Amino acid sequence: MERMVGTVVRGLRTPIIMQGDDIPSIVVDTVLKASESEGFSIYDKDVVAITESVVARAQGNYASIDAIAKDISGKFADDTIGVIFPILSRNRFAICLKGIAKGAKKIVIMFSYPSDEVGNHLVDIDVLDVKGVNPWTDVLTEKEFRNYFGYNKHTFTGVDYIEYYKSIVEEYGIECEIIFSNDPKTILDYTKSVLVCDIHTRKRTKRLLHANGGEKVYGLEDILTTPIDGSGYNELYGLLGSNKATEDSIKLFPRDCQTLVDKIQKQLFEKTGKTIEVMVYGDGAFKDPVGKIWELADPVVSPGYTAGLEGTPNEIKLKYIADNYFAHLKGEELRNAISEYIKNKETDLKGKMETQGTTPRRLTDLIGSLCDLTSGSGDKGTPVVYIQGYFDNYTK
Repeated sequence: MERMVGTVVRGLRTPIIMQGDDIPSIVVDTVLKASESEGFSIYDKDVVAITESVVARAQGNYASIDAIAKDISGKFADDTIGVIFPILSRNRFAICLKGIAKGAKKIVIMFSYPSDEVGNHLVDIDVLDVKGVNPWTDVLTEKEFRNYFGYNKHTFTGVDYIEYYKSIVEEYGIECEIIFSNDPKTILDYTKSVLVCDIHTRKRTKRLLHANGGEKVYGLEDILTTPIDGSGYNELYGLLGSNKATEDSIKLFPRDCQTLVDKIQKQLFEKTGKTIEVMVYGDGAFKDPVGKIWELADPVVSPGYTAGLEGTPNEIKLKYIADNYFAHLKGEELRNAISEYIKNKETDLKGKMETQGTTPRRLTDLIGSLCDLTSGSGDKGTPVVYIQGYFDNYTK
């Protein structure tokens, strides 16, 4: 019988993973048990993906706000710290701000507006037009911002992040000034010591600050790159990719992910004789059309993946081929013609008209997004995702 199913994605349930657990053994055992209980076979080029959260949990990659404070204090001493371009998130940044504030003497928070880097809005962009405010040139104080736009709560969380972040800093008995600007250089009018908190634009921000008189310029990726009093750390990303664990601690982005995925791939091959691709995934790279939030608050979608997941899809657009090359054919004749075209397609279709409308993104970003949507961030209990048929096409 003709095969009727293409890509299949399964969220796999594991035990609750805690510090010290053997992630490779758990993943391999989970895949094998799922295959047996659900009755699916394992093939070459299947993909198994593990959420970064359980990897970091097993590693015990945690740190307290005291560890953050000590690193901040060591880097900035008694300087006024410009904390610029933070994302608006209780889970991602508010807990880090506690540690930053605890290690500082005075803080100037500079928000980007109308939204943060990942799309959380402080004010609707249409309101800027009504008020005659140009976010690319206008620098606003907290009072000016309130006079223009009043008090606005986040669409989904119901939090006024300006008020919330200021209250976090002031809770530690230090002064907090709030300004709004989209030009990194603005902060240098207030202090030459800056903590850069944007994620995907951080390199440009740091470059502009260094080029225009910044003296102590660090990013979140420079905080907790080594252990502080035995804390967790991440040598590549520091605080980037971290999120709240408790009211006074964070879980950091996992370390040594390449070693982990290679080990899992090897163990799966030893158990099954199949070469299965393996990746660790975090946030997906997609945008919510209602809240306009870009999901990707991690520094990368995948901090570690096996070699077979390198690159981008090399696919043609079926409807383009059908409409432009084989519009005169129907039924089995059309099917055979398209199948033959796919079998003989070039190994590198970049720039070809046949690819227009396909998704020109990296495989790890596409698959990681698929996994993030499958596992979710709630109570599904499926931190391992198993994908089959992703690399198949119409001819398989």
